[in-house]
Amino acid sequence: MTWIDLESEAQLKLIQSRSFDHPVVIFKHSTRCGTSSMVKSRLDRSALPEGYEFYYLDLIRYRSVSNQVAELFEVEHASPQVLLIRNGECVYDESHMAIRMEELVEQQ
Repeated sequence: MTWIDLESEAQLKLIQSRSFDHPVVIFKHSTRCGTSSMVKSRLDRSALPEGYEFYYLDLIRYRSVSNQVAELFEVEHASPQVLLIRNGECVYDESHMAIRMEELVEQQ
């Protein structure tokens, strides 16, 4: 898995824009949470769907970005959490152990 680090609110506009061309995934990860680490490891080992772009957000380090993600995409904050962005909007979000690569792909 090759993650793109999400470290600034300015990147969120880029994510929205790119989501009109292909699906974009944001993974909100708490580096202090064992569940979050297990989910990240599971995603890292998963077969990657073609054409998706994956962003990694360390929500402990970048709390303000995490808050902006929740506000911009109109989702309630959770950790860990995955959001699937298409056409500038969050079309799917899931949290904790329910996060699975297969579920993301099924949202086509």
